[in-house]
Amino acid sequence: MTKPSPEVERLAAQRLAADEERITGQASTSRGRAAVSLAGAWRSFWRHPSPWMISSALTAAIVARALVGGGAWWELLIPVALVALFPVIEWVIHLVILHWRPRRVGPVALDSLLARKHRAHHAEPRDIPLVFIPWPALLWLLPAYVAVALLAMPTTASALSLLVTVYGTKLAYEWTHYLVHSDYRPRSTWYRSVWRNHRLHHYKNEHYWFTVTSAGTADRLFGTHPDPSTVQTSPTVRALHAAENL
Repeated sequence: MTKPSPEVERLAAQRLAADEERITGQASTSRGRAAVSLAGAWRSFWRHPSPWMISSALTAAIVARALVGGGAWWELLIPVALVALFPVIEWVIHLVILHWRPRRVGPVALDSLLARKHRAHHAEPRDIPLVFIPWPALLWLLPAYVAVALLAMPTTASALSLLVTVYGTKLAYEWTHYLVHSDYRPRSTWYRSVWRNHRLHHYKNEHYWFTVTSAGTADRLFGTHPDPSTVQTSPTVRALHAAENL
């Protein structure tokens, strides 16, 4: 395949910047930044702790599942069900946990690490370390999945099948979220739609477009996928809940 000429690459960058400005109503954050290849983005992805932690848990679950062996035919339905449900799960986690409004119950402040980091992520969406799930949260979250799987499934084999699916899905989420915030230019129609959906959430209005790894799935189901041209650009899109403190 012939590599595009610098002129073609320059025009592509201009069109991408214009497209982002059109859908978000703001100047593109990609201006002045050099695009990266998919291979370059993949190498950069592995410079952060979260992918290594999740992939290690995934590898351990795969090895354990292979050693246990056996299993029932219905375990094949586990990845199918999780992939089908994931847009809804992702939507709920994003809205309820990541967009949690800090509050106090008497002297106790209720504000999780995940919520605090997510607010920082909205404030600086180009700060790549903030894109990833915080590694201190993964220290308890990854083992917690083991307990949940063992309690939820009837056999050890099926619990391990569930863990393989959960860890694999989580790694795919981390990669997709990182790629959307990186300088990789959308090429495929599918990825471009995911890219647009998440950019709208970060640069247009934080009250809509909550899915990350898909576009127009759970958001359509829950009424958070409006026509961008009908949505006003939010003054708090970079400062979640700031209006509540005025």
